[in-house]
Amino acid sequence: MTMSARTLRASALPAALAASLFLGACANMSAEQKGTAQGAGVGAVAGAVLGGLVGGRNGAQTGALLGGAAGAVGGNIWSKKMEEKRQAMEQATQGTGVQVARTADNQLKLQVPSDISFDIGRADLKPNLRSVLDRFAQGLSSDPSLHVSVVGHTDSTGSDALNDRLSLERANSVRNYLVDRGVAADRIETAGRGSHQPVASNATEAGRAQNRRVEIFLRDTAPQG
Repeated sequence: MTMSARTLRASALPAALAASLFLGACANMSAEQKGTAQGAGVGAVAGAVLGGLVGGRNGAQTGALLGGAAGAVGGNIWSKKMEEKRQAMEQATQGTGVQVARTADNQLKLQVPSDISFDIGRADLKPNLRSVLDRFAQGLSSDPSLHVSVVGHTDSTGSDALNDRLSLERANSVRNYLVDRGVAADRIETAGRGSHQPVASNATEAGRAQNRRVEIFLRDTAPQG
């Protein structure tokens, strides 16, 4: 057996293991998580094979890990289209308190504070949030590769049962508004995190106000040729 054949054979096990682990993990994931995991799986296989060619069995194992990390970021596509939407949303939300950013896994994220989104204890949209969502929805209905995730959050006031339900109701209010603006319902995921993922201390009113928020994620799942 030649050296290249032996190294390819050595890389086969970690490559196959990486693929099976990532594909198996996808079974119970949301679409958002699947995009990242599938990218990680492809990256892990490629990394394992290339690593095996360079450094044998140890190289294959290292390559699988590095390839998986790179593939996880590549599971969602940061395209020119996404960059244009980020810039447009930054301009549209100036002065509103909405934070617009690109995430580590190539999603466009809008973090909407409570003072323009929902009144305390309520799930109906404030007028300022409607105007943000109007701009966000522009162009989404005609582009099926764009998918949305909406996550609602509350402060720690009240019970977990109340907060969990309220945060989901807020996320669903955003989804329903986007659907009314022409975005297909099956392209929008919602989740309620209640008070379980605070971004500030709940010991002060200012901190609780920061924790009462909605996060909206946009990802581009178009295949790259």
